[in-house]
Order: sequence, then C-alpha cells, then structure tokens
Amino acid sequence: MSLSQIDLIVVIVYAIGIFGLAQWVSREKAGHEKDSSDYFLASKNLPWWAIGASLIAANISAEQIVGMSGSGYAIGLAIASYEWMAALTLLIVGKWFLPIFLANQIYTMPQFLEQRFGPTIRTVMAVFWLILYVFVNLTSIIWLGSIAVTQVAGVNQDVALIGLGTFALLYQIRGGLKAVALTDIVQVTLLVLGGLVIAYLTLSKIGGDAGVFAGFVELTHRVPDHFDMILSPDNPHYKDLPGIAVLVGGMWIANLSYWGFNQYIIQRALAAKSLGEAQKGVIFAGFLKLLMPVIIVLPGIAAVVLAPNLAKPDQAYPTMMALLPTGLLGLVFAALIAAIIASTASKINSIATIFTLDIYAKLKGVQTRAEDATGKQAHERQLVLVGRIAAVVAIILAMLTARPLLGSLDQAFQYIQEFSGFVTPGITVIFLLGLFWPRATEAGALVGAIASVVVSFIFWFPAKWGGVETLNAVPFINRMAIVFFIALALAVIVSLARPARRESNLITMQGVSFRTTTGFNIAAAIIVVILIALYATWW
Repeated sequence: MSLSQIDLIVVIVYAIGIFGLAQWVSREKAGHEKDSSDYFLASKNLPWWAIGASLIAANISAEQIVGMSGSGYAIGLAIASYEWMAALTLLIVGKWFLPIFLANQIYTMPQFLEQRFGPTIRTVMAVFWLILYVFVNLTSIIWLGSIAVTQVAGVNQDVALIGLGTFALLYQIRGGLKAVALTDIVQVTLLVLGGLVIAYLTLSKIGGDAGVFAGFVELTHRVPDHFDMILSPDNPHYKDLPGIAVLVGGMWIANLSYWGFNQYIIQRALAAKSLGEAQKGVIFAGFLKLLMPVIIVLPGIAAVVLAPNLAKPDQAYPTMMALLPTGLLGLVFAALIAAIIASTASKINSIATIFTLDIYAKLKGVQTRAEDATGKQAHERQLVLVGRIAAVVAIILAMLTARPLLGSLDQAFQYIQEFSGFVTPGITVIFLLGLFWPRATEAGALVGAIASVVVSFIFWFPAKWGGVETLNAVPFINRMAIVFFIALALAVIVSLARPARRESNLITMQGVSFRTTTGFNIAAAIIVVILIALYATWW
C-alpha cells in the first residue's frame, strides 16, 4: 500500500494546518512573557470543549488505534471494556476527585502527594512517573505510530519514528499545554470522522450490496466468538480479560489510576477555567469514549474476515486502511497521524511539567508562578526553558529505546497494560487514601507504593519456575486487584502504627462540594444507561 499524490496533498495540508494552528494559539499578548502557569497549565483558562477533546486526544493514540484494533483482531469486542468502563470512571473523577484537586489548586500529581503526605513521596513518585512516561508510554506511542505510517505510506520505520517524534516536539514546544489542548478539538474531530469512515467501509465490504448494517450482522455471524464481552475461563484470552472481573475487579484500579491520578491525563482538567468547566469537559469525554470501540475495535474485528492471515494482530488497522479509495485514504491517514501527534505532544508536555515543577524547581528552591502569583519573572523564564529542554531530551530517549523495548511484541497494547499494572495498584492506593482517609501517612503511602511493585514482581515469575506452578498464572487484571488490597492493607497498618502530625496534611476540604449540576447528573445517567444496554446486549 502507498499514498497517491492526492492522499499526500491531504496529509501535507493537515500537517501544515495543524502546526500553524498550534503556533497561532501559542501566541501571547504584547508585553506578556510566557510563565510556568501559561506553559504547563494553559494559564488555567481551558474551556470544557478543549478539556474533553484533549482528554480523548491524549488518550487515543497509536497504542489505542493500532494496538487496541490488534487486540480486537485477536480477542474481540471484549477489549472494548477498556473504553466503556473508562466512560464510567470519568464520571467518578468529575464528581469526587476534581472538586478536591481544584479547590486545593493542584497543578501536578506529585505536588498533591507532597501537600497531603510530605516531600519524600513527591520526589519518589515524580522520578517513577518520568521513567514510566518516557520508557513505556512515549516509546509505545511513537513505535506503534511508526508501524502504521510504514504500512500505509511505505516509509522506512525508523524514518517514520523520528519524523513523528520530531513533529510532535516542534508542535508543542513553543506553546506548551495551550498549544496541545486548544488544537485537540480539530484532532479529535478528524480522528472520529476518519475512524467512522474506515468502520463504515469495512462493514460495507463485508455486507456487499446489502449495506453496512447487513455487514455488521454478517460479521457477528462469521466470528461470533469475537462479540463476547465477558470471556469464559476456557477462552484462550481469558488471562488478558478474565470474565466478570473486568467489570468488578482490577480494571477499576487501572481506570481510576489512569483517568484520576495520571498527570498526562488529569493535567487538562487541572487547567480548567472552573470546576464546572472541568466537569462538563469530562462528561464530553465520557460520551466520546462510548463511541471509541466503533472507531478502533470494530475495524480490527472486521479484519478477521477480510484479512484472516495477518502475521501480527497489530497489522489489522493499517491493513483495513488499504480498503480506502484515493483521497479518503489520505483523510484517514491524516486522522491517524493526528491521534499520534496529539498524544505524543501531550505526553512530552506532561514529562516536561513533572520534571520542571516537581524535580528541577524543588531542587533549586524556586517558587513557580503556578504556585504563587508573586513568582519572579526571571525564574519563570528559566522554568519554561528547562521545560523545553526536558521535552527535547524525553523524545530523544524515546526514539532511541523504542525498538529495543517494543520491537519484538505482537500485541503492544496488552504489554503496556500489564507492565503499567506493576505500579497502578500502589498509585491508586496512595491517592484514594490521600483523598478520603485523613489518617493516612507518608510512611504508609510509601509502603503501599513499594509493596505494589514488589508483590507484582512476585507474580511476574514464569508460570513454572523450578518445576513449580507460580502466581504468573493469575490474569493480570486479577493480579492488580490482589496487589491493590495487599498494598492497601499494608498502607493502612503502617499509617496506624506511625501516625503523622496533623499539620503535615495541607490538603483542605474547606469549600469542597461534591454536588453536581442537573446537567451533569442527567448526562451521567444517560452514560450509565447506555453502558447497561451495551453489556446486556453483548454479554
């Protein structure tokens, strides 16, 4: 497959247009010099539509489009639980987490940990997140993106990887979060339109003259096992998605950690104009998440019928793109590039934010504008410069390590979920305790975080070690639930055994209200009803 001249023109027009738009929204008023609040928090002025679109653009990238479509090819619709359960999680984040974060003027997740527990855990978790973001998340985004670009455009994969990383860096380096968030509505619109086009055409090809709906019915008849939402224990992919535990077990831990306590995601809501705007933004994102399986998973399932002998599942989505006619191929390819660039730029900005505000500024003892409106402008210029340097270093490291880390994997999406699951339970423990249990201490939080890694590592041993069956046989979603409760118990025990001084907790609940507007409540009810209908239909 290769791009025609018309397709190339479409892609080039997109690239020039989105880059120009990013630079335009990055401009500052005459006489105003960009400070840390502008660069890392978009001047705390994001509207709801930018928050919602940016949440999805940051989340949906190559690891979702290519990786989740590949899992749809291998596993089926059950993988859509990651998307549909995320919609429900966003409601929880909007109602119970954001009021506390915004009332306490939180701008990074490590900062929350310091204000709630103490400085040690802030530094430990900041370093950890930097390592995870660079060597797991950022590498996976540009690696899976380069696979798609290579298969569609015929470009050398290393060239594609470097090109994607460099474009994403330049796209956001001037404006920071503002450049990313205020252009993401364009990226998401293109992503949704492109995804719907490829879903429509793949189903139309299966349905023939009978049309797209007949194609969907035919697909469910041809591969009925790919439309089981809840996998049975005898399913070969049960270890990836262990039945009912997907709905009531470890996936909740992964979703709460990702959507509620992940700097890369929550940074958009922290930059909202107000709590009301942030809550409308997460509702908007929740509705978009309901649509994502149609855009991402369905083409992968269709590929089982249209391209049954792929060498690797992750080739499913790029292969389905080959069905597109000239012009539309360029549009859908531009949509794929949009998702990759938006997510990569978001990740780069979050890495720069954590490094600059949680590592560099603390080491230098600099009071940032994000923390204090009286921060010195000289320090602000320095912080913005450090953030830009950190962004450059992060993408270079990701480019150099992507192939060694991910080059031999068949389903990179599942790998990312499992590897992240080492630390996800501990992160969820320390934030839930920090938010809702006043007696939690820094010592307890540190023990919970360390226990998460140690216990997960015990589960990581090969299924048989020295001829003895090990805990590796436990599905990783169930493993996360088990590790969560172990880490929670240890964190509570240590917190009770070593109580902290009352003044060590700087997070206040004064002025925090969990009441939501009628509009929020109605929209939330609609999302819940849709989810019930979806699972009832495909159980």
